[in-house]
Amino acid sequence: MHTPEAAPAIATHCPYCALQCGMNLRPEPGGVGVAVEERADFPVNRGALCGKGRTAPAVLSSRVRLTEPLVRTHAGTLEPATWEEALDAVAAGLARTGRAHGPDAVGVFGGGGLTNEKAYALGKFARVALRTSQIDYNGRFCMSSAAAAHQRAFGLDRGLPFPLEDIPRTGCVILVGSNLAETMPPALRYLTELKANGGTLIVIDPRRTRTADQADLHLAPRPGTDLALALGLLHLVVAEGRTDEEFIAERTTGWEEARAAAMAHWPELVERITGVPVPKLREAVALFCAPESAMVLTARGPEQQSKGTDTVGAWINLCLATGRAGRPLSGYGCLTGQGNGQGGREHGQKADQLPGYRKLTDPAARAHVAEVWGVDPDTLPGPGRSAYELLDALGTDVKALLLMGSNPVVSAPRAAHIEDRIRSLDFLAVADVVLSETAALADVVLPVTQWAEETGTTTNLEGRVLLRRQALTPPPGVRTDLEVLHGLAARLGVEKGFPTAPEEVFEELRRASAGGPADYSGISYSRIEAEQGVFWPCPPDSPGQPRLFLDRFATDDGRARFVPVSHREAAEVPDAEYPVLLTTGRVVAQYQSGAQTRRVDELNEAAPGPFVELHPRLAARIGAVDGSPLAVTSRRGRAVAPARITDTIRADTVFMPFHWPGEGRANTLTNPALDPVSRMPEFKVCAVRVEPV
Repeated sequence: MHTPEAAPAIATHCPYCALQCGMNLRPEPGGVGVAVEERADFPVNRGALCGKGRTAPAVLSSRVRLTEPLVRTHAGTLEPATWEEALDAVAAGLARTGRAHGPDAVGVFGGGGLTNEKAYALGKFARVALRTSQIDYNGRFCMSSAAAAHQRAFGLDRGLPFPLEDIPRTGCVILVGSNLAETMPPALRYLTELKANGGTLIVIDPRRTRTADQADLHLAPRPGTDLALALGLLHLVVAEGRTDEEFIAERTTGWEEARAAAMAHWPELVERITGVPVPKLREAVALFCAPESAMVLTARGPEQQSKGTDTVGAWINLCLATGRAGRPLSGYGCLTGQGNGQGGREHGQKADQLPGYRKLTDPAARAHVAEVWGVDPDTLPGPGRSAYELLDALGTDVKALLLMGSNPVVSAPRAAHIEDRIRSLDFLAVADVVLSETAALADVVLPVTQWAEETGTTTNLEGRVLLRRQALTPPPGVRTDLEVLHGLAARLGVEKGFPTAPEEVFEELRRASAGGPADYSGISYSRIEAEQGVFWPCPPDSPGQPRLFLDRFATDDGRARFVPVSHREAAEVPDAEYPVLLTTGRVVAQYQSGAQTRRVDELNEAAPGPFVELHPRLAARIGAVDGSPLAVTSRRGRAVAPARITDTIRADTVFMPFHWPGEGRANTLTNPALDPVSRMPEFKVCAVRVEPV
């Protein structure tokens, strides 16, 4: 009896975080699903996958995902509709609003999980088909502060200016506000290998996380004081004569002003601000400065603050002052969170940018992109609102919204207010793979393909451009985002310029990015496959650049810029009414707003719901009992979740994960105070009151 051969495995990448771990997908008999297999040849994860990656195919099931368009009836319910009816309704709603109130009354909100092709097409659609300036994306909530600090100091923003493989080979890593063991588990091996090679690890986090347990030194500052901590370390570097004067003179500018600012933050003052004892500050400086090479890596902890850009800038100043930037195995890097958070902002989804990371206000950039698009550059709108400001304007200045790949009802700060803003819209259309909490409020819901059902590129946290390959035929009632934009553009009178083939879109993206800071013009699908990804910038005939700044920085004169910064308090500090600090974050079994992972049984068993983590001393003071419900109240609202009592958190701080809607929604509480440069909201610190229910 002949046994049919197994279908060949298809090399692709995980749909979740910015590691974009390599995996193989093997179609199951009958083409009804895929099995995940190890892909040991991909250098980032070398076969390792976390539980989210292993279970990712579960969301492909028709049991949990959208398979047909939905249109809200006069009775107020969402009912199945044909694609023609749904697209007609979306185009009519957007056009009607534009005619009545002007093009900027129509908004577009994207997501950091969209492929490069979809992010590029969405930005083009907003500016060419809708002629609106009102477009931004949830990646603004991810690493925008680090991006702004990168631009100020180095002249270029790429999350990591070196590949992950360099981390185990450096001498010391300071990891600031990152819990890799839960947010990016396959990346923890790089820290384990660092220590096995004799390197040291310093973790800075108000909680003693699973990652902090790996550290040689754990510093637990009060939330919102990371800026003072970095300045205190730089003060000690100067006072102890540990600066690299030759590097400062040859490769930087602005040192005198930055040094003066740091010297105002003496160790005892920093101890009072942060709660970190002076001996630990001195120990951190000694560990960081002892080896020949060292790195600082930041994540959302220091970045999601109303002073996040300055905070990251202070850590960059520490690297520059010690010669730990622009040299092999040294530098500052940001651990991007979302799957395509890097590529998503490079190609036009962000309010102030055009493809290739070009500035929307630059006449030459506008002319170049307009020529590729076949439009008059004068017709391109200017910069619009940042993500929170756009959401906050819904229902007032912005009366209709097209939303792709985001769930702000759960993920936005001051979420109850944003939910009210969304409900007040004249018209809302959502394209998503599941009926998220935001999609459930829409007038039209468009079911779109997922990672395993489409081909497209993403750019991981290293700046490595990768290719996901289609492994499955999507269900009959599902279309790609590119097909959605093509259909809407045609209905809005733009018949050409929105192809549906991903590779055709990528070829146009290459031309639009050519000569820009994020130059993809030398990258092709075939080259990505042959080389396991290609690092940008990559103009034609370039090998790509896995390591940036070794010869010069991306500024006009090739020198890095010190930026003088000083500590300031968080936008909201504890007082008699709200005496405790709240910080938020992720757990290993859930991802972002949980729209996908909360539909996977295995992940829900591991992390079934929200909780409030608090120290035993705080629990005793308020009468909290482990497992019993706690109410956490801020100036913006109230959330309730079970208490989780542990001595791994500061006694003045509580922690909540942000993956769940409903009464345990952490972002009901968070503060939308914005960083003045990056427009990043202050997710990571606000004042709350905690009491048993």
